[in-house]
Amino acid sequence: MPTIKFTNLSVHVIDFFYPQHKKGRFLRFHHITFWVGNAKQAASFYSDKMGFERFAYKGLETGSRDVAAHVVRQGKIMFVFESALNPGHKEMGEHLMKHGDGVKDIAFQVEDCDYLIKTAKERGAVIVKEPWVEQDSHGKVKYAVVQTYGDTTHTFVEYLGAYNGLFLPGYKEPLFKDILLPKLPPGGLKFIDHIVGNQPDDEMVPISDWYQKCLLFHRFWSIDDKQIHTQFSALRSIVVTNYEETIKMPINEPAQGEKKSQIQEYVDYNGGPGVQHIALNSSNIIETVLGVGTPRGSRGIGWGSPDDFRMKSKRKRQLFLILFRV
Repeated sequence: MPTIKFTNLSVHVIDFFYPQHKKGRFLRFHHITFWVGNAKQAASFYSDKMGFERFAYKGLETGSRDVAAHVVRQGKIMFVFESALNPGHKEMGEHLMKHGDGVKDIAFQVEDCDYLIKTAKERGAVIVKEPWVEQDSHGKVKYAVVQTYGDTTHTFVEYLGAYNGLFLPGYKEPLFKDILLPKLPPGGLKFIDHIVGNQPDDEMVPISDWYQKCLLFHRFWSIDDKQIHTQFSALRSIVVTNYEETIKMPINEPAQGEKKSQIQEYVDYNGGPGVQHIALNSSNIIETVLGVGTPRGSRGIGWGSPDDFRMKSKRKRQLFLILFRV
């Protein structure tokens, strides 16, 4: 599973002309799909420990014979946890054997899916699935899937007119909701700030170039090992973003340090490149961490005691002001 990080960081270092699509737009992160061994259990963890709510469901009861999907929501954040219903699901089974539980797909809401896919294909992108339409009584939605780094994909989601359904076609109300969860403190998470993809050495530039060439993203920010390092570990990173800068995708690679870089450790344990962490915006990061991550915070993820956290926060107040725009 990728790490979840909380942030209200907002940095814009690069500011110059960059291309815009003649047609079509990438609007925002729509949802993130995790392939996991037990979707129901994963959804329960994020609901119990991090303040998400069960939002939608797809499975045998809704007519899905191959995959069960549990959707959780908090603010504008949507996570979809999927598991195979049958033992012969080769693609999902092989993915779990290679990577374990983790992010399979990062979905973007777009305008003019057909044009964006056509442009990406002309520029060399691998199209996993050409555009198709799904519909129910609430409306129509168009999708397409493109390959990005490793086994990760991007799904383009385009609403064809108003869609009045709960989530997407084929999804229904969850089968049950835990009546105790509303009594716990809120998670305080607002939206997805950025999603980091870790790459092997010398793969950061080709991947960031792919986003700029095929999706017409541009460089938002870049750093090297002189700026981000510890005594033992270092990394390099290029952040790419869409024209409106509503989607931010840092692309990381390892750099030389006294010991193996944390980026290389991730690539080794993940069996290749993939989503290493998801940063979630919080309007009050101290309250979020204290509420979900301490023994006295009811949800009890277990990040240490409140007193220890407050003491470290006071000592590193300047660091918090730099990292999180309080």
